[in-house]
Amino acid sequence: MNGKEFDTYKVGTTANSTSTMHKLASTPITLDCFETDDLQDVIIEDSDNPMFIVTSNYAANTFIIWLEELRQKYNETKNKKYWKELIRWLPESWLQTRTVTLNYENLRSIYSQRKNHKLSEWHSFCKWVESLPYAKELILIN
Repeated sequence: MNGKEFDTYKVGTTANSTSTMHKLASTPITLDCFETDDLQDVIIEDSDNPMFIVTSNYAANTFIIWLEELRQKYNETKNKKYWKELIRWLPESWLQTRTVTLNYENLRSIYSQRKNHKLSEWHSFCKWVESLPYAKELILIN
């Protein structure tokens, strides 16, 4: 789930996450480093070409190769211009570990606001909330 989306919920929560600044250069950048659950080809309409398909896997892999080259160049030279460029272009789908401490009151608020959200990650989160003990009595009530 997107950290920026989750940061909306600050009251009564504790959160920490892995540091992009300190961890980004330590491991190779691959497709597995990104959220790709619903990655699919996109059909784009163009006035010159009525319909053509942009292959998301091709675009993603090309971009990831470029990011990995920046990472390697930074590790070789320690020149911060490569690291800064890597940070600048890191997409929203970059996966990071985030640990949060919430109570049922927080979860009730999050659930009611996000259960019909357009991002599929929120639907997964809400399914998890529904599975908690006493969720029906304390979280899912109207």
